[in-house]
Amino acid sequence: MIPNDPFMLLSFVNLKLRDFYSSLESMCDDMDIDREEIVGKLSKIDRYYDKDKNQFV
Repeated sequence: MIPNDPFMLLSFVNLKLRDFYSSLESMCDDMDIDREEIVGKLSKIDRYYDKDKNQFV
């Protein structure tokens, strides 16, 4: 289960990407999460995935 609040989701996702996963795709595959759902929720607070940094900025 991922947080519904976009700011909590941002913190959750960036922590997971930093500490456990080399890419958003690998995190979503491993956790069985819809990538588009995360990207959509975080775009509402103007955060976008930076592949080079492996985080939402």
